[in-house]
Amino acid sequence: MTISAPSPTTASSPRPVSASPARAGATAVLALLCLAQFMVVLDVSIVNVALPSIRHALGFSQTALQWVVNAYALTFAGFLLLGGRLGDLFGRRRVFLIGLSAFTASSFLCGVAPQEGVLIVARAVQGLSAALLSPATLSLLTTTFPEGPERTRAMGVWSAMAAAGGVAGALISGVVTNYVSWRWIFFINVPIGLLALAAARMVLAPDGSTSERHRLDLFGALIGTSGLVLVVYGITQTAIYGWGSPRVLVPIAAGLLALCAFVIVERRVAAEPILPLGLFKIRSLSASNAAVFLVSSSMFATWFFMTLYLQNVLGYDALRAGLAFVPSGLAVIAGTQLSSRLVGRVGMRVLLLAGPLIIAAGLLWFAQLPSRGSYAGHVLGPSVVTMLGFGMAFVPLTMSAVAGVPSNEAGIASGVFQTSRQVGGAIGLAALATIAAARTKAVLAAGPVTHDAVRSALTAGYTRAFVLASVVTSLAAVIGVLGARPASAASSSRRDAICAVVGQLWHSEHQEPGASVQA
Repeated sequence: MTISAPSPTTASSPRPVSASPARAGATAVLALLCLAQFMVVLDVSIVNVALPSIRHALGFSQTALQWVVNAYALTFAGFLLLGGRLGDLFGRRRVFLIGLSAFTASSFLCGVAPQEGVLIVARAVQGLSAALLSPATLSLLTTTFPEGPERTRAMGVWSAMAAAGGVAGALISGVVTNYVSWRWIFFINVPIGLLALAAARMVLAPDGSTSERHRLDLFGALIGTSGLVLVVYGITQTAIYGWGSPRVLVPIAAGLLALCAFVIVERRVAAEPILPLGLFKIRSLSASNAAVFLVSSSMFATWFFMTLYLQNVLGYDALRAGLAFVPSGLAVIAGTQLSSRLVGRVGMRVLLLAGPLIIAAGLLWFAQLPSRGSYAGHVLGPSVVTMLGFGMAFVPLTMSAVAGVPSNEAGIASGVFQTSRQVGGAIGLAALATIAAARTKAVLAAGPVTHDAVRSALTAGYTRAFVLASVVTSLAAVIGVLGARPASAASSSRRDAICAVVGQLWHSEHQEPGASVQA
């Protein structure tokens, strides 16, 4: 959809920009899309702190408990491509409303679940709903705001919500589980979802009718989704069985074969492919997906190891650990806002280099963690630096991934980008967790097992993982810069125009409603 520009006004009857109906409508759309994306990302992490309470209440076994997390992760990552393409073919507003309705209903079902099977099924439906909803939010954003300062600003706000959702999940889960009930980590979505549904019907323009008939590539969708689900499933099993187990290798191998078949079908068989492979000829899109894959592989692991260090080494309880994430969450938001303001001044290439390199520096700082450390002296500094870099990287990576993409393929481009982010995070977390565990085991085997020895061994494992994550993120910086669209005379003049507009925003932002939406 698009928001039409306001009618030109005469010099005798000027109208302030802030009063423009089109601008007010765009602001309302942005607030709605940010709220929906925040809900999606929140539910990726919000259950982690509550898992012990869920296990006790519903009688989960230790092996079954992982499916409260994995059921959501599998369907979310597996169906993102399909969700993005459905929006392109059948209307982004329609898919957004369906996804949001299903997400709200499945959240309620999670909250009232009387037994483990019902909760797992409801979490799977939640993930499927999120796979419809999340690409729709990004594609609606890119088709609402044209390339330039408006999209840059909107992308900064949307990115802040997406990046901060994981931090808020840990904090909200700790507070709600400790003081109310684990069921309210799901019920909290219901009033928010109902409010968002009412708002969506008012602020999102109809999709528009078209006489053109589209055929959904069902065969390609089945193969592609199956391949992604199998790969992600195999990765999630590494925490239990290890990388050498057939229970890990078989589904990963089957998934990779399915994805190879998917490429062949999309290239040679499908009349209307679910994933037009020609998209990857857009250099910035391909490079941004590769870079976000690597950045996410490091960042998902950073959240994980930071949580383990706080609880297993420093002895924090769940609530205190959740509160410890607040400064880094604010750093993410600050990074996205700073990046969205700087991109018009310094260009996307600079930020695609600076963001990942700041992350890499923060991870190297994390690699100096001692076994007898403190939060203020050893965790706060590197966590703020790392998350500031993540916020600075996320905006240009997202912008680069959708820049130059035709509007009728914005949904699938959004789905590809978010699939890269989710699958990269899953693979990175599994790989780095394995490396950390191997290092911990080797250190423990070198001497007597005492309480101090365990803390030292755990810390050694975490720091080894942080070093490798830093190397991976540095590689993302190189890929992002090499793949960025080259500057031209036209782009330089456009950048000058962006600078002028951004300068005006700096002076007038306090008068603009909805200038920043944050977790």
